[in-house]
Amino acid sequence: MTQQPHDAREIPAMAHRRVALLLPGQGAQHAGMAVPLYEHDHTFAAIVEDFFDLMGEEGSRIRADWLGSDPQLPVDDGRRAQPLLFVIGYAIGRVLERRGIRPDVLLGHSVGELAAACLAGVFDLESAARIMLARSRVLATAPPGGMLAVAAAPERVESGIAPEWAERGVVVGAVNAPAQTVLAGPEAELALAAAALSEAGLVVRRVRAREPFHSPVLDEAALDFEKAVAAETLNPPRVEIRSARTARTVRPEEAVDPAFWARQMAEPILYWPALGALLDDGAFTFVEAGPGRSLSAPARRHPAVRSGRSGVVCTLPAEGGDCLRVWNAATEQLGALLAPEAMASG
Repeated sequence: MTQQPHDAREIPAMAHRRVALLLPGQGAQHAGMAVPLYEHDHTFAAIVEDFFDLMGEEGSRIRADWLGSDPQLPVDDGRRAQPLLFVIGYAIGRVLERRGIRPDVLLGHSVGELAAACLAGVFDLESAARIMLARSRVLATAPPGGMLAVAAAPERVESGIAPEWAERGVVVGAVNAPAQTVLAGPEAELALAAAALSEAGLVVRRVRAREPFHSPVLDEAALDFEKAVAAETLNPPRVEIRSARTARTVRPEEAVDPAFWARQMAEPILYWPALGALLDDGAFTFVEAGPGRSLSAPARRHPAVRSGRSGVVCTLPAEGGDCLRVWNAATEQLGALLAPEAMASG
């Protein structure tokens, strides 16, 4: 269960920091994620409902799956998980904004980067619904595959990939921390890679995904997805977005390029380099806007956070945690960020 700090002495130290919203992607999802928040926070629920309504019949199906009690529902299928992760991250961002917590920087992982784009005004929620429908459509025809989390540096993981597996699309799909690497690729070759890496003494586990995200296996799907993104109006971001694909700030000309957002599906994620580059720019309070600690746990291990110069707040627990307790503790802590501003205006 995510532990939230309650020591009031920690709060003033947060006041001078900028806020960076972290938006998780595939693998962070679990059955029933954020449902208690939906049931108790009318603002959050209204934003989520708007998105489902904009998605039409598919939105109704996703809503029914999400709110249902059937444990066999395909929560790890990207066509279900990705729209849910998108709207939960987006809705949390909007709720925090309405409470006066406005992020200075947005950093999203995989589909979380699309949530960041929507929060930053690159496209509106109506466009986002069509974009997510298109993403689900192209995933339906994608070759089978998945992702593996490996507790090792990328160089060590790459050395364990046989050339024939690499030729068929097995690649490092994400660098989440110095010893936290994700392999992605087609199912048959990925299974062979998992066995070989385990035999070599590395800790390997399956990421909760049924698609080979961030590998060249999705090149054709990304091309189809680009056509859908190109049909929407794209704008330069109103809030800085740090891309986990490029590990730097999204430039205005990139934000209005449909290929920039579409190619992200098939390109590696460089979360740790993006995080490090952001921390090089100063102190931040990182707020994970989604289930669990997939982005905040690596952030906590960064020297700039371990030193106390920057901090981390989780808004939702991992599976099995007390959703409302974590949410209330997080919003109480984040609300203290307004205290100096309120004192100045008073």
